[in-house]
Amino acid sequence: MQTNERIYGLDWLRIVVFGLLIFYHTGMFYVSWDWHAKSVHAGPAIEPLMMLTSPWRLGLLFLISGVATRFMRDKMSERRFFAERSSRLLIPLLFCVFVIVPPQSYIEIVEKLGYSGSYWDFYQNYVTGYGGWCQDGDCLIVPTWNHLWFVAYLWAYSIIIAALSPLLSMGWVHALGYGIASRLKGAWLILVPAAFLAVLRLTLFPLFGQTHAFIDDFYLHALYFSLFLFGYGLAKSQTLWSAIIPLRYVALVIGLACYAAIASYASTYADSTPPEALRLAMRVVWALDSWCWMLCALGFARTLPLPDGRARAYLTDAVFPYYIMHQTVIVVFGHTLTKWGLPVSLEAPLLLGVTIGACLITYEIVRRVAILRPLFGLRRMARARAPALQAS
Repeated sequence: MQTNERIYGLDWLRIVVFGLLIFYHTGMFYVSWDWHAKSVHAGPAIEPLMMLTSPWRLGLLFLISGVATRFMRDKMSERRFFAERSSRLLIPLLFCVFVIVPPQSYIEIVEKLGYSGSYWDFYQNYVTGYGGWCQDGDCLIVPTWNHLWFVAYLWAYSIIIAALSPLLSMGWVHALGYGIASRLKGAWLILVPAAFLAVLRLTLFPLFGQTHAFIDDFYLHALYFSLFLFGYGLAKSQTLWSAIIPLRYVALVIGLACYAAIASYASTYADSTPPEALRLAMRVVWALDSWCWMLCALGFARTLPLPDGRARAYLTDAVFPYYIMHQTVIVVFGHTLTKWGLPVSLEAPLLLGVTIGACLITYEIVRRVAILRPLFGLRRMARARAPALQAS
């Protein structure tokens, strides 16, 4: 592995994982789990499939983001890094909170509360923080970021890394990191991180759950910032990369076994309470599952002959606008579509196709209009080409 090797595989992995979000959130329209809107066909049929990516999908995104942050941070001063991260993340976040996300909340109160007011009436209440949209004591908090919580968390973690840069650049920190990396080989690279994730799942998750509200989301912060920090350290560690690659097949087998256990557990206890010992054991399985799938993905991303080229550059640039738009399209169009009385075999592919098409059209417009680019997280036109991640 050359130290200046371009990590096109991680670009492609990021593209694939963001793509999975479109499929996953389309699936959320069809499962029995709580969500913003529901199809008339919603039920448990595809829930086992949805569980395949649930333990690791977002954790992997934060890990990859940590890798990308390392390369970015090493090329910039602290001031420039702060400005870059804020312009690329906070501007889209604010735009989405007040423009892209509100239609989701409108459809949600229409479906769940039978709201009959106009969108304008709703929006005036939305922007002023109205607190009266409640059901069974659970109130919709507005304004909200819905799926854009990832952006808020990523910005915060990036700024923390920038603040810690003087510490992270110290020699003893590098020596400590190298010492840890040199010992994380073979089974230890599976067991030690998985054990750490299991401790979080056993201790913080029962206390705090996951809220995506930032200020009280202690479990997810401990989980995602740890993975982000691991990615930051992994980025330029030839020692860790060399240890990860041989484990990809073992991690895949363990991940598949854990997934089978999780799906079986969920099916068996769908309508009953599991024994407490089994519940605790499955939290450990969940942690092992999440880590092994991440290891597997990283290993294959570094070994598969994934090319550079125009497709990679185009999709790397497009994923953020797609991410911004996709959930609003699913919720709004899905709400209308499900009233047409189509069988699910037609409704679901149509919803997915329209969602991808709407994201494509949005991106093609946005990337050509200078004033829109920062609202969707795109660089200014003169700096628009997306560089691959690089290891050095």
